[in-house]
Amino acid sequence: QVQLAESGGDSVLPVGSLRLCCQASGYTDSNWFMTWFRQRSGKPLEGVASIDNNGRTDYADSVNGRFTISQDKATHTLYLQMDSLLPGDTDIYYCAAKYYTHGYYPCTVRFMSMDYWGKGTLVTISS
Repeated sequence: QVQLAESGGDSVLPVGSLRLCCQASGYTDSNWFMTWFRQRSGKPLEGVASIDNNGRTDYADSVNGRFTISQDKATHTLYLQMDSLLPGDTDIYYCAAKYYTHGYYPCTVRFMSMDYWGKGTLVTISS
């Protein structure tokens, strides 16, 4: 069973930077892609950034150029480097994973049907 645990959320000033981490455990031999999502209170989830096992990435227009997604395969850790943070980035951030053996899944932040989810970490931009 795959488990995901986010960390790194904090309160920062506008245009500040923050790095979120997602530690994964229980990996098996399969293809995958992972996405950082965020959600404002009572609002639908928004896909922020995605990465797959082939190194392909995808970003939401709202964060493109400011956020960078990456993974350390040796430690099974997913990262989201967030720069030039704005008040609109204030959300709970979740990491999520899709694992599969057959078929094809495009690496896109618009794909919502993930198999595993973390509990979330709060990011607050105080102006």
